[in-house]
Amino acid sequence: MTPFQKHAIAFALLGASVASSAAIAGCPADKVVADGKGQKMVNFGPKDVTDMVVEATDLSAQKVGLKGYQFRARRLTVKPGGIVPWHSHDERIAMIYVVKGEIIEYASSCAEPIVHKVGDIARESKGTSHWWKNVGTETVELISVDIFPPQMKQQEHMM
Repeated sequence: MTPFQKHAIAFALLGASVASSAAIAGCPADKVVADGKGQKMVNFGPKDVTDMVVEATDLSAQKVGLKGYQFRARRLTVKPGGIVPWHSHDERIAMIYVVKGEIIEYASSCAEPIVHKVGDIARESKGTSHWWKNVGTETVELISVDIFPPQMKQQEHMM
């Protein structure tokens, strides 16, 4: 199977799940707190996580005309014990779809950790700072779709 075919299947699954039963997973309403009052920033670097851009579209050539911006899709795999390090979405809006496994998000605006399961979608936008950890026994697979700004080129795989 070619990489294109694999990604086409992944996006088809994403579309089917979103259309049918995907849940927007986030902080429970009664646990939302002011940014910075929730889970605390940590200095863990990435651990046992891979981040591969599978497709990107230059948005300067599209009708929206966002010079230097990319609309991109990435595949992340997080091994058991793996960590997606602390990062902010103030400059980069994204959505994460859980394809396989279960993973915990530690967000700066939530009083408790957030559990993400297969079929969940996590919205990430301005005001979202967080890190993720796979505390389970199986590898977690995620699809990330984001609008990547040119000012973040040095941090392309920041997560």
